[in-house]
Amino acid sequence: MKHSIFTGSGTALITPMYPFDSPQKGAINFDVLEQLIEYQISHSTDALIIAGTTGEATTLTEEEYQKLISEAVKITNHRIPVIAGSGSNNTKTAVKRSLIAKDAGADALLIVTPYYNKTSQSGLIEYFITCAEAAELPVILYNVPSRTGVNISPQTCLTLSKHPFITGLKDAAANFTQTMDTILLCGDNLDIYSGNDDITVPMLSLGSKGVISVLANILPQKMHDICVFYENGKTTESKDLQIELLPLMRALFADVNPVPVKQALNLLGLSVGSCRSPLFKIEPAAKEKLITALKHPEIQKYLRLFPSFEIENLLF
Repeated sequence: MKHSIFTGSGTALITPMYPFDSPQKGAINFDVLEQLIEYQISHSTDALIIAGTTGEATTLTEEEYQKLISEAVKITNHRIPVIAGSGSNNTKTAVKRSLIAKDAGADALLIVTPYYNKTSQSGLIEYFITCAEAAELPVILYNVPSRTGVNISPQTCLTLSKHPFITGLKDAAANFTQTMDTILLCGDNLDIYSGNDDITVPMLSLGSKGVISVLANILPQKMHDICVFYENGKTTESKDLQIELLPLMRALFADVNPVPVKQALNLLGLSVGSCRSPLFKIEPAAKEKLITALKHPEIQKYLRLFPSFEIENLLF
């Protein structure tokens, strides 16, 4: 059995940026990054995923990527694992980012399947193994076919799970039959993490180690609690909390991630900026859905944990 990178809830952290009309012109806001990380750690998040999809990794320059990982590692200071997103649709770029992340002190890598140009299952095996062996860090495979157009098959997961550096799978395919087949084939050689907040409990019931969460940007304690409740046999409490948070989970995907979660953080009083192009400002209908979810009484009681929460910010 391999060592787990983490169990519980890992936050797919946004990358805070200055407004584009400010003197910093949309640069990364490292002061707010520190606030976010300290909030995460003080509210029981189990790992931080930096420069993933939610962190707008594809819009970061090489220099920004290096500094973002370095600062996150420095701020976190070994209190919880820092997992760096380093995948690309160019294997050389993925290897280079993996090495940058290693040099910056990341504990592990989250590597997405190649997107746009895609590849075969044999190509996926070569790609993931090339990255893992270059960096010599634990790797979580990231399967999100809705974004990349390519799916990692259970048989490919089995092949990759035999590699000593490949330890986990972020499963965002939302295909329970495929997940069960992967678990059946790989057993303890591959930790499974839910890649979708809204099916965290169903994935835990299949044996997942936890979730890599977008909602945890706002409510890390509650996502942690869902996982801990389940692990400790409090399955009803875990399920009830999952259902209670479901409207907000769905509202955070009413527009393209991470547009809604950044909007939510801004509404809650923490200036994280907007997303970089080609992502755009939130659509009006999605914003209305998000505000409705944030103003729900059951959500309000949890939002009071948020450091900058002011109900007035939502009332417009």
